[in-house]
Amino acid sequence: MTFSALDLTTELPATALEIGGRPASVPLQNTDRVASRMVGYFATCMAPCRTLPGEQLRGDVTKLTRSVLTLAAEMFDRRAVPDAERLTEVREAATQWAREAVPLGTILRAYHEGIRIALGLVTAQAKADDVEELLVATDLMLELLEAITVAVSDAYVEEQHLVAREHQTAAQTLASALLSGRGSSALARQAGMPVAESYHVVALSIPPHPDERDPRVDAEVAARRKLRRLQSGLATVFESRALALLSTKGGTLLVPNVEDAPAPDAPALERLATAAEVPLTATLVTSDTDQIPDAADQAHELLNLVRVGGRSPGLYQMADLAVEYQLTRGGPATRRIATILDPLDAHPELFDTMRAYLGNDMNRQLTARQLYVHPNTVDYRLRRIAQLTSVDLATSAGISQASIALLARDLDRTVARRL
Repeated sequence: MTFSALDLTTELPATALEIGGRPASVPLQNTDRVASRMVGYFATCMAPCRTLPGEQLRGDVTKLTRSVLTLAAEMFDRRAVPDAERLTEVREAATQWAREAVPLGTILRAYHEGIRIALGLVTAQAKADDVEELLVATDLMLELLEAITVAVSDAYVEEQHLVAREHQTAAQTLASALLSGRGSSALARQAGMPVAESYHVVALSIPPHPDERDPRVDAEVAARRKLRRLQSGLATVFESRALALLSTKGGTLLVPNVEDAPAPDAPALERLATAAEVPLTATLVTSDTDQIPDAADQAHELLNLVRVGGRSPGLYQMADLAVEYQLTRGGPATRRIATILDPLDAHPELFDTMRAYLGNDMNRQLTARQLYVHPNTVDYRLRRIAQLTSVDLATSAGISQASIALLARDLDRTVARRL
């Protein structure tokens, strides 16, 4: 990176700002000495800068400081803030520091401190009748600081977005390869990301955000914002290690199953839900890398069981859905269980009562309020269910039988609709 030097041979224009009987730019014209003083201050007095490598302080930081001093001196001589083209070096430096992960706060604070020091040098020899010139100098410095802050921030954020897009593309490429069974080391090297020996495979369901249902808001825009919030949360919760293939409705996550990496658990899912601003439902299957395609199929099958079973949002594993999963395997027993409740087909109010009763943990008062009927009506309907199906909801065996039969029936009808 090269920087232009202040041309001291150029004759100053008549409009040059003067403070203390001399051009305001004079204290800044010895750029080597002033830059050395500033960089020394950065290295000793600013904690963030003390963490920078010495060669960076002596090299790029010093060169850029000289360049900015040149811009400030010219600004006082011309009474005009440098235009965007003159700030090219500032933007290039910000881009480079973004690539090197130098915190943006460190960069901006260094500029602010440098401008403060420069203004102090310019105004040190001010006299009592220099009030107007001091105001002009301060105003020019504030405008320069604003221009530099905008240039640095824009360049830094743009580079960060580029890096994030590149990382996301690489992660999606690797995730697609793993889900299709092509997780080779060569592909990992090409993507620039390591492949673990095993992964937590997560099937994720993302419900609509309230804004997506608001007629005053563009639903597609609201959905994309929700997804971006979730993706940002993923980077934080899983330290940018999770591989994700997501749409606004859900998708698949692959989280490395390694000792030092965060694992997907209930608190992690809650943090993601908070970031996305919607409740999330997920199922988890842990698998060796070469078995990821089968694990993903199983995880999404479990997620479908969660939906059919009307489970609340949260994280589920096979142990939580063992009965439901076994029922989906089919066979005569499953079909027989699904037909136990057939006698209730002509009595939809009995089905509604059974579902509400089971959903309210067998609380007849809550069930009555939910159905807008008298508790005695609930008792009557429960007796009718027992008469028609031999399923007695007053016993633990009957409750278990009714729950399984309802689930088997729902699963059977879901499969039938798909066919």
